[in-house]
Amino acid sequence: MILSPGGGVLAGDRSVVVELFTSQGCPYCPPADALLEQLALRDDVVALALHVDYWDYIGWKDTFGSPEHSARQRGYASAGDRKMVYTPQMIVNGRDHVVGTRLTDVTDLIDRQLATMREDIAVEVTRNEGLVHIRAEVETPRDMPLMVQLLRYIPSETVEIEHGENAGRTVTYTNIVTELEQLAEWDSHTPLDLEVAINGSDPVVVLLQYPDFGTIEAVAHLR
Repeated sequence: MILSPGGGVLAGDRSVVVELFTSQGCPYCPPADALLEQLALRDDVVALALHVDYWDYIGWKDTFGSPEHSARQRGYASAGDRKMVYTPQMIVNGRDHVVGTRLTDVTDLIDRQLATMREDIAVEVTRNEGLVHIRAEVETPRDMPLMVQLLRYIPSETVEIEHGENAGRTVTYTNIVTELEQLAEWDSHTPLDLEVAINGSDPVVVLLQYPDFGTIEAVAHLR
């Protein structure tokens, strides 16, 4: 337990972050999209769909696709000495990658991360009148700084795909990331205290992650 300077307790999610790199133009992705929907129901998983844009040339432009998401996936590949990216791919806690349709492999990785994750970082995220307040403390400072990242997502949306490899299919997508921003670099030797202006009521996720697409050390989820 970590006490705040005012005597309260900082709360955080003991959760594993699962990032699904997917595309509306990928014929292999709908089963992974359905799996992410199931993972999002778990209290110990923060499930996020990051739609990439490199399938758009096939004939259907992903309505949620983003070059930033493609760049994030390439960053993970480079960090893991992998030469290629693919969809559907799940990245578990910034560390492990797996084909996003392999239920047993995905759940095994989640269970492994839950069993081994450190719990000495506490993160609190609150929202009030267009502002998000982020606080964090750690019992044992890390040797490297942690990147403070803020994500926003749409909880669910159904899309009728008219062209491309999935033409004629109607697919429901879950926790669709629409914003991804690096807010700060935290050295973890002193408490973190940030305030960020936001628009709208979409859920907020804050990640504390090692630089260069390293392990996600902590997460806070504000629905």
